[in-house]
Amino acid sequence: MNGPGIQLTLAPELHVFAAPGRRAERVPTATDGASSVGHVVESAGVPLTEVGRLLVDGHEVPVSYVPQAGELVEVFGVDRPQRIPRRDEDDTTPLRFLLDVHLGTLARRLRLLGVDAAYENEDIGDPALATRSAAEHRVLLSRDRGLLRRREIYAGAYVYSDSPDEQLRDVLSRFAPLLAPWTRCTACNGPLREADKDSVGDRLQHGTQRSYDVFAQCADCERVYWRGAHHARLERIVSEALAEFGPGDAAA
Repeated sequence: MNGPGIQLTLAPELHVFAAPGRRAERVPTATDGASSVGHVVESAGVPLTEVGRLLVDGHEVPVSYVPQAGELVEVFGVDRPQRIPRRDEDDTTPLRFLLDVHLGTLARRLRLLGVDAAYENEDIGDPALATRSAAEHRVLLSRDRGLLRRREIYAGAYVYSDSPDEQLRDVLSRFAPLLAPWTRCTACNGPLREADKDSVGDRLQHGTQRSYDVFAQCADCERVYWRGAHHARLERIVSEALAEFGPGDAAA
């Protein structure tokens, strides 16, 4: 780009996306005189899903603004909790998510907390993921910056950590989704319902039948759940999430 020169400042939390030379304050940046500030930010490596306010010489501007020579562009991260625009003002549907193929553990933990988290075990490709995000109004979670730059997605968010514990905390902190633990199947995302032992007996091993009396079953895939050997670990995840983030906000 050989057009007007501007000064670009990225918020510290966005430095992870930028080359080292772009992490200082007031980085001289050439533009072509026609591209939007959104394009300039993406050219610096930052997905727009991670951008909150944009200030030009101290005044807030939309991503479509075309910066002029000598202007200072300041790029801030998203506010937390982040509010996702709804389809209409009467939409009260709890926030829903779509996770790419590399985030299976995060998907299961969100489901454990009762969050609607769609996930495919196989890589269906970026175009299909973006299309599903738009069609089902799901927030797309990914560690793939290229995927998050697709214009057709409904909304998206970069998952910063590769640790499932930190990933979960990041998503809950950022979006404050409504939490309803133990109400969703961790295998398929379907709703769970109480089930008596007689109705699910043919799906249980003899030892399980003898040792447990409380069961739940998925209404979609019919998988059966009970408080088995892994329940203490799962209870810890649920308890920690509720203690730190509460039940969440259905309007988030």
